[in-house]
Amino acid sequence: MISVPIAATATLPFLPELVALCVAAAAVGYLCQRLGIVPIIGFLLTGVLLGPHSLGLVQDRALIDSLAEIGVILVLFTIGMEFSLDRLGSIRRYILVGGTSQVLLTIALAMLVLLPFGVGWRDGFFSGCLIALSSTAIVLKVLTDRREMDTLPAQTALGILLFQDLAVVVMVMIVPMLGPGSGSLWSIAWALAKGAAIIAIVLIGARRLMPPLLERVAMTCSQEVFLLTVVAICLGTAWLTSLAGVSLALGAFLGGLVVSESRFRHHAIGEIMPLQILFSAAFFVSVGLLLDLSFVIQHLPIVLIAIVGIVILKSITGSISSLLLGQPLRVAFWCALLLVQVGEFSFVLSRTGIDAGVRPFGMSQVGPDVFIAASVVLMLLTPLFASLGAKVGRTGQFSMLPANPSDPTEIRDHVIVDGWADAARIIAGGLKDAKIPFVVVTLSPDGAREAEAAGMTVARGSTSRLPTLRDAGIDRARLLVIADDDAEITERAVTIAHTQRSDLPIFVRIPDASAAPTMKEAGAEFIVAGDANQAKAILGKITETYSRSGAAMTNANGCTHVSQIKDVSPKTNGCEECLKMGDTWVHLRLCKICGHVGCCDSSKNKHATKHFHATKHPIVQSIEPGEDWMWCYVDEVFIEP
Repeated sequence: MISVPIAATATLPFLPELVALCVAAAAVGYLCQRLGIVPIIGFLLTGVLLGPHSLGLVQDRALIDSLAEIGVILVLFTIGMEFSLDRLGSIRRYILVGGTSQVLLTIALAMLVLLPFGVGWRDGFFSGCLIALSSTAIVLKVLTDRREMDTLPAQTALGILLFQDLAVVVMVMIVPMLGPGSGSLWSIAWALAKGAAIIAIVLIGARRLMPPLLERVAMTCSQEVFLLTVVAICLGTAWLTSLAGVSLALGAFLGGLVVSESRFRHHAIGEIMPLQILFSAAFFVSVGLLLDLSFVIQHLPIVLIAIVGIVILKSITGSISSLLLGQPLRVAFWCALLLVQVGEFSFVLSRTGIDAGVRPFGMSQVGPDVFIAASVVLMLLTPLFASLGAKVGRTGQFSMLPANPSDPTEIRDHVIVDGWADAARIIAGGLKDAKIPFVVVTLSPDGAREAEAAGMTVARGSTSRLPTLRDAGIDRARLLVIADDDAEITERAVTIAHTQRSDLPIFVRIPDASAAPTMKEAGAEFIVAGDANQAKAILGKITETYSRSGAAMTNANGCTHVSQIKDVSPKTNGCEECLKMGDTWVHLRLCKICGHVGCCDSSKNKHATKHFHATKHPIVQSIEPGEDWMWCYVDEVFIEP
């Protein structure tokens, strides 16, 4: 028997600070979530609250910095995994043209503005690099919460953000060489060439090894082994490249880029995301620790000047970049406002530059503190800028990007089928025959290949992982079906899905009826117990549910109001009422009697249905890309075109 002495707790002197950090981060994060504020903002505020300049509950900066460094590695690794070449191909023009122009224009304009104040080119270039970067994490979170990811301004901003993430890799190599006596332009060029060679070696070598390695690991269907392998790839690649003189951040990005070429990248993201969230939270807390509120108060004029200057400069460069892509001015301004904040990697770059002897804005004493104060404030204001941009941009002309139904991240109004055992195969086959859209989620590589060979849409991973559910489109799904033989995993998946979407019907097939009460309590709506043949009962229930909800198409003979249909055009490019309110929508419906455009019942305002109740105009048509069906409110049937 092993005994642990009570005095052993003395070997963890940082434990009180770690507990204070976790408790405060959870509490402030919860409060921000309830108030509709991005959780990252909560982590920044936590750092401000606990830091040495406020309550002083966290003093061990070395500990927080170490956690933050791991957070940066995991964030860059995740970003690398999301750099799917196929996905990026669709917005490559936004990345190459928009991203390049935004970064280069921001650096050049910052140097030009600072030059009359006696700031040298090295400090000016460094300041431009810091300002040019925006926060991918915050912007994407705000856009997702506002359901604006499918808009053209959002996709343009995404392209620019992705280029910025790539530019960080180059900046991390250049900035250390900007300090006094740190080298000539030749040495900078040599460092870039060496970095490019290392990138090529890693990508060519690992690209041949990584897909078969992940394939073999995935064959075990063990989440523990898969997670350990992914973490080993992340940290191992970062460490190996650092031995060659390249930054840990660049190594982590390369590791993620290699994994992105595998079919299991979504699975890998789902497994590593909890760790990434934990350590990246530590990173944002560490940023908040740097903010000295007393400094902000004492130097308020110069901090405000920095904030206004950054907003104006990035609004100009962001708008120009969007205009170069041929977008209208209002849309360009919307995109620019999404990018006016300073990004999280600017803080990493700031530390690198300060260590090398260059200073933000050329101010040796107060420059770093002014930069930190302005950056944190701009991060906090991001939701406000996003709302302002949407109000301005929606009055202009812009389009929604068409959805790709073969991509699980874009399919809508579908059934999520978990697993690829006998029961799941029966359900998937029945859904395919009934022409009901669905996504298969499976950990099994063989099962995924079999489903894809049958023409089915597949998301690799487990429904017991929230990122996998999101990849399968849980926010847009109509039903979730879980037919796993493991009751514990099924209960976990039901609980997570029900917590994420309490309105989503969840159907479950379990081998043993004894687990039924537990499943019901977790959130399952319809439960069958027994062998795989019981899946037919679930399939019948799905068909009934779709028919009742109107998802099953009927012909025009079921509607007595088709004679009222007129040849009308949309009066506006969005929901009429939402545009006036400055609000958002999910899908758009066109009144076939008068041309009114309203938002669907999946939208919070349901203006299409409200228009019917106010006018008694019975028929609307979907004007979403790729859809042309109509719906009769009175007869409650779909009308095929």
